[in-house]
Amino acid sequence: MRTLRRWKTQLLLILAVVGPGFITANVDNDAGGIYTYSAAGAQFGYTLLWTMIPMTLALVVVQEMSARMGAVTGKGLSDLIREEFGFRITFLMMVGLIICNFGNVVAEFAGIASSLELFHVSRFISVPLAALFVWLLVVKGDYKSVEKVFLAASFFYFAYIIAGVLAGPAWREALVATVKPPHAADLKNSGYVYMVIAVVGTTIAPWMQFYLQASVVEKGIEERHYAASRIDVIVGCFFTDIVAWFIVVACAATLFAHGYRDVKDGADAAQALRPLAGEYAYLLFAAGLFNASLFAASILPISTAYTVCEALGFESGVDKKFGEAPAFYWLYTILLAAGAAVILLPNIPLVKISILSQVVNGVVLPFVLVAMLVLINKRELMGKHVNSRAFNAIAWATTVIMIVLTLMLLVNTLRG
Repeated sequence: MRTLRRWKTQLLLILAVVGPGFITANVDNDAGGIYTYSAAGAQFGYTLLWTMIPMTLALVVVQEMSARMGAVTGKGLSDLIREEFGFRITFLMMVGLIICNFGNVVAEFAGIASSLELFHVSRFISVPLAALFVWLLVVKGDYKSVEKVFLAASFFYFAYIIAGVLAGPAWREALVATVKPPHAADLKNSGYVYMVIAVVGTTIAPWMQFYLQASVVEKGIEERHYAASRIDVIVGCFFTDIVAWFIVVACAATLFAHGYRDVKDGADAAQALRPLAGEYAYLLFAAGLFNASLFAASILPISTAYTVCEALGFESGVDKKFGEAPAFYWLYTILLAAGAAVILLPNIPLVKISILSQVVNGVVLPFVLVAMLVLINKRELMGKHVNSRAFNAIAWATTVIMIVLTLMLLVNTLRG
């Protein structure tokens, strides 16, 4: 009886802190992520599934450090960076993040427009309505209500798992490819190597660390709750990469198997699935793209507003009213409105905007990851919760690999 009571207490504690880690990891599967995984499956079949294990490890390591710093210090990442490295470096980092995140917001609204155009809804209707919904959700809601909506959106990613099953993949081949190292011949293929870089290198973005840590702080997760919060982070990372696995599998079993290699975006992948995997798989894939794009379009402006306001010392937080945190809400509103407006303008160079955001992401990410490792190893800041030697070895290796992959992706992107 006592054991049952203890398990019940632990479960309730986990449910109390669940949210930040699960939500942040799932936003990583945004319109750009869905396109990348779809293209990986369409171009190379199951052969890129081996990337999922190292990708998940990298995500767990970095997200765990962000959540731990938030729980132990009670401060956001940009706040800690300002205290440790000074205002000038923090300001430059914030400028980079604003540019990067704005490009990503535009890409998410492009995902909203293209996904609903599959259902014959004009972008001049879908984009303004989506922007208004997101704005009202954040400005009129409080943290608990907003988090519930975001958690519901996270679970909608099951649509991709179902679509993967409906695609009828070769399960044994897919599972073997997940644990089998790549062939040496594949690694001599420049297109294959580029796709490896794209799949793994897009896993961790700078905004994720700032949003996760700020969410942990605003939710009120403290040091004594951290064991349960860590489960939230780990489960979120595994779930989001399981979804990614099924996206690759769905496109490998259909598009690759039928010779359809040229996937232009997530909506194009959904459209191509229709005659190959059936109407239900098509609808789930298209609806999943809309959900992912709307979800990310909600989170990215919030993340930017959190980050900049913390760095500059302004009040921030979804629990505060507009009058209590005007800088936070105005920055959120401007990013949201501008991102939506860009999609409605004619002849907008979306490819150039996307490239610019990747360039800035590649420049900012190394600084963010190194700053995190410096901060989390300061005993006066983290106390007994500094990284262990083993965790430091894994964390530094992950950081170096992610930096190299991101810079390689950056160079390849600039080369076209």
